[in-house]
Amino acid sequence: MYSLPKIERFNQHVWLKYKLFNSVFITLPFDEIDNTGVLLPLFAEVCENGFKNTLSPKEIVETFATKYLENPSEQDKLDLMFRFIQYVERQIVLFDAIEDAAFPIVNNMEGRGSIRDMKEKADQRSKNQELVRFLNDFQVRTVLTAHPTQFYPGSVLGIITDLTEAIRVNNLVQIKELLAQLGKTPFIKKEKPTPFDEAVSLIWYLENVFYSTIGDMLQYLHKNIYKNHQMPKSIVNLGFWPGGDRDGNPFVTTEITLKVADRLRTSILKCYYIDIRKLKRKLTFKGVDTLLAEVEHKLYRSVFYSQGEIFITIQAFEETLQEIKKRVIEHHQSLYLDEIDLLLNKLAAFGFHFATLDIRQNSKIHRQVFEEIVQKMDVFPPHYISLSETEKIEILSNLSGNLTEKDVENEMTKSTIGSIHAMKTIQQKNGELGSNRYIISNNESALNVMETLSMFHLCGWNNPTVDIVPLFESVDDLQHADVIMEQLYANSAYKKHLESRNNVQTVMLGFSDGTKDGGYLMANWSIYKAKESLTIMSRKYGIKVLFFDGRGGPPARGGGKTHQFYASLGPSIENNQIQVTVQGQTISSNFGTLDACRYNLENLLSAGATNQLFSKGNNQLSDHDRAVVEQLSELSYEKYLQFKQHPKFIPYLEKMSTLNYYAKTNIGSRPSKRNKSEQLVFEELRAIPFVGSWSQLKQNVPGFFGVGTALQHFEQTNQWNKVVDLYKNSLFFKTLIENSMMALCKSFFPLTAYMRKDEEFGEFWQIIYDEFLETKRLLLKLSGYLELMENYPDGKASIQIREQIVLPLLTIQQYALIKINEIKKGRSEPDLLEVYEKLVTRSLFGNINASRNSA
Repeated sequence: MYSLPKIERFNQHVWLKYKLFNSVFITLPFDEIDNTGVLLPLFAEVCENGFKNTLSPKEIVETFATKYLENPSEQDKLDLMFRFIQYVERQIVLFDAIEDAAFPIVNNMEGRGSIRDMKEKADQRSKNQELVRFLNDFQVRTVLTAHPTQFYPGSVLGIITDLTEAIRVNNLVQIKELLAQLGKTPFIKKEKPTPFDEAVSLIWYLENVFYSTIGDMLQYLHKNIYKNHQMPKSIVNLGFWPGGDRDGNPFVTTEITLKVADRLRTSILKCYYIDIRKLKRKLTFKGVDTLLAEVEHKLYRSVFYSQGEIFITIQAFEETLQEIKKRVIEHHQSLYLDEIDLLLNKLAAFGFHFATLDIRQNSKIHRQVFEEIVQKMDVFPPHYISLSETEKIEILSNLSGNLTEKDVENEMTKSTIGSIHAMKTIQQKNGELGSNRYIISNNESALNVMETLSMFHLCGWNNPTVDIVPLFESVDDLQHADVIMEQLYANSAYKKHLESRNNVQTVMLGFSDGTKDGGYLMANWSIYKAKESLTIMSRKYGIKVLFFDGRGGPPARGGGKTHQFYASLGPSIENNQIQVTVQGQTISSNFGTLDACRYNLENLLSAGATNQLFSKGNNQLSDHDRAVVEQLSELSYEKYLQFKQHPKFIPYLEKMSTLNYYAKTNIGSRPSKRNKSEQLVFEELRAIPFVGSWSQLKQNVPGFFGVGTALQHFEQTNQWNKVVDLYKNSLFFKTLIENSMMALCKSFFPLTAYMRKDEEFGEFWQIIYDEFLETKRLLLKLSGYLELMENYPDGKASIQIREQIVLPLLTIQQYALIKINEIKKGRSEPDLLEVYEKLVTRSLFGNINASRNSA
């Protein structure tokens, strides 16, 4: 099977199957009008030829209507476009299911990046003991977030799962039935999901994918690397944000946080209960069966007959399993010992919490909260607000109290205090790992961290079993992160807190907002340098720093080939853990099936081993290389800032993109911007709608803008060889370039080429297009490729097929935006304005979901 090249395996098992099953799908009538499936391929062909002949989306729609429809009214055309959207959305689901089914065939599950490969490398190089020492001190933590980049309701997720399995075994009857069911199942959420709804959706992945995948991985390590000896508590673990991420989400309340934590606990106990029932069928031996029956009964009561009470402690559960193991070894010839060990490993990884529920809030909110707390509590001097940062930190270092929600009036203050008390409650019920991290987004100073720590003290939690995690996002904050942390390390109160946390400090670094703020190269380089300087500073104070990366799906948000980033980090960056956010379509594409989840988790684990064990020191950037990356970053930053400050930048996004429509999609519970003001303020705009709007335009600006200009400087000043050497020598830089190629590959400027004639935005569009062309030319020259992503032919093929599927959607969306602008300029009647706006919103969904391969 693996003897065929990867692209041939892709073509056989994905592309050919898609053509076959799509031909079945396209003939299915979903309503009383059965010619939609016949007309869609014709419309797709008109779109493709139209863009080749430089027609605008409006001209393409009119050409199609003239050629294939009989004197249609505008309403007739709109009705047909809505039906086209219905079909295209489902074609994307079909393609997703086919790719998922073919995943273990297209990808070598035991090849490079697998834990088997990691073990065999250690065997070959006599590094088995070093591998054990590495694993003893290393963790991979994937943190599931509810950021709105995918919208499938639970009913559709269920169909995708069933369809994937039917395709895997080529059950044609069932495939046709499921495609028919898919055609009749609504895709649209009529109401925004609550944070609890989002949590329930993601817990499905915990129960059905992560639970067994992580268990199997740990079992393999336990048997083959640790040789059945004691393993660390958890080499792979999970974090969770829905219900705890308060930043800019007014719908996350203390009640929701507690409710989500309860649901997580119930879910993991249910998983244990199912496993115990399976064990009970096998361990039917005297002296063992009674112990199992007792555990089963207690778990059953805790899951199905509980109002929050737990009828078995984690210690009692583990002790019983250990006793069962002992009896099986001593009296029953170690029968089914592997199954007992597997459950013990799962218990060690997931405890009674399943995933750690992180709490997150913005430093600006904390500032408002503190203004009220200062007024309400007499432990503050009357002039506190006007003091300097140093003076404030000195006062905050010595505070305590018994503050509760009843002591304050403002709802935001109540909610913030409530979240601290909720963390304590969750720890009592689910264990410390239930909720032991408080993340401060937009962290700009040491004061932000000390305010957070002091809030715990003011709420009566004097030695909080909680990690305070500053999140540095803007380029400026990233550049000063080490100075901020030194202030904290040198502070006696914070030092005492860190000692209670084993002198471990987690620092979060945000790719999404960094890219929005400083452009692609500067954001990535700033994060790399911040990690280096934070490593130096932390080592100086005897602190072990752990980096938590806020990454999205597309390269513009830190995604792309994520494991390659971690494999490329040199010894100057502390790399004891890989902690990364996973969201939206990245969850379903990278972790949505057992095969994909295993493959990607193993790749992350082996990336750490590659960096620290097998290639240690190989990825060290030389002073010369650093100088080149520095100059490239500065040049691209200048170009991006100039672009961002262009007077048409915000108006272009507001009038020519889908930015204002994200809030109407009901994808996620969060608003698309942090403030409530009518006017769009760039700083308050969330990274997801920002990056997503460029993606819908097929311009992908955050993934490449400034890169071409920076490279051009080296070409024009006869220094091109410096960039070539850097590309050859640095895996970090090579990964950056390859991910930028992906952003270019997913761009399609013929879609918006009509804008070059626009009286207001023509010049602005040309600036973007010129940078795209120059970036593409120089990336091809640098890599030596004839075409983008030449070294990932299967990934490129996947992107091309997906782009082909959504081309009708993109055309429809642009057609609607053109008509809306005509109405707003008084050039067309406003009767259908609401319908055109609905058309834009409806076409968003399919385009968003088709981007799953951006991860």
